[in-house]
Amino acid sequence: MSIVEVTGPPISHSEAAQERVQELRHWRELIPHFVMPESADETRRLSIAASVSPEFIELTNVAVANQPAIARKEGATPAETRDLVSYADAYDPLADELEAFAQFLRHSTTAARNLAGTEALNRYAMAQRLARQRNTGHLKPYVADMRRALGRVRKASPEAAAQKAAAKATKATERAAKAAARAAKTPPTSQPAPAKPTNTPQ
Repeated sequence: MSIVEVTGPPISHSEAAQERVQELRHWRELIPHFVMPESADETRRLSIAASVSPEFIELTNVAVANQPAIARKEGATPAETRDLVSYADAYDPLADELEAFAQFLRHSTTAARNLAGTEALNRYAMAQRLARQRNTGHLKPYVADMRRALGRVRKASPEAAAQKAAAKATKATERAAKAAARAAKTPPTSQPAPAKPTNTPQ
């Protein structure tokens, strides 16, 4: 694991992280067509039309340019449509890079917590051994406090909890859609034929 050293005037990690957050939020103003989803499944719903091929989009551009009758008054012009495709092609690699960067940053924070947690566990083990000795028995209250705190799990941040909830909602929606699709493909069960009336002697 490689560690990148940052040089410069000393600054608290909270202040430095907040500066990076403000820089990222400033990107919202710098990146064109930046839109935030209004619901957890909005991106999935947009992906249907977003998945059509560039060749299909360009064919419609040519058709509109040569056949004005199919142009929509409220629709985008061929030039505007080409600009949207060019924007998507240009910024998709940036999104890939940011997603990879987020994974690396999450790994870095996990690695930092691992180092801190390992050091704390080593201290706890040493305190346990010393607390059993007569000369250092005064450490028992510290060991008891550590033992209680060790059973507590670190709570997820509000952002991580919201992302987890959104992911669960998206998966639930996808499962419901798949179930509905399977139900639509299942042929109806055949009903038993009605029993024929028996002729009883008069």
